Amino acid sequence: MSTITPNLWFQGNAAEAVNYYLSIFPDGRVIATSYYPTEGLLDFQEPFAGKVLAIYFELLGQRFTAINAGNEFSFNESVSFNISCRDQAEIDYYWERLTADGGEESVCGWCKDRYGLSWQVNPENIEELMLSPGAWEKLLRMKKIDIAGLTTV
Repeated sequence: MSTITPNLWFQGNAAEAVNYYLSIFPDGRVIATSYYPTEGLLDFQEPFAGKVLAIYFELLGQRFTAINAGNEFSFNESVSFNISCRDQAEIDYYWERLTADGGEESVCGWCKDRYGLSWQVNPENIEELMLSPGAWEKLLRMKKIDIAGLTTV
């Protein structure tokens, strides 16, 4: 069966980033790690000789590849990862960890982690909650989603 694996370009700190994500997501795991060769590299790859090239890892059953490279590319909000949370406690857990130590809060349940990767931290029934009268207007005034705040009249 074919699969889709997001490849995440990190600026020389892929191993640090993967360890960070593994500390946040329960049951996360590294699948494999590959390394740059020590010879035959292009000039711009020379600083990475013998260092980590890619780390293949899994979070909540989703596989990712962390690419260890230069600063040619960076993350932006056009791509984000949604975490469907069971309850408010789980929303609070992920929100607090992803926004800590250099992360940033945004609006409507969106945030960035300290590496600039965007996340949506939502209740698993967000579609249903958004059918409540006034829920959209309430959501627009929130940063971290407050489930009770979406459903109160």
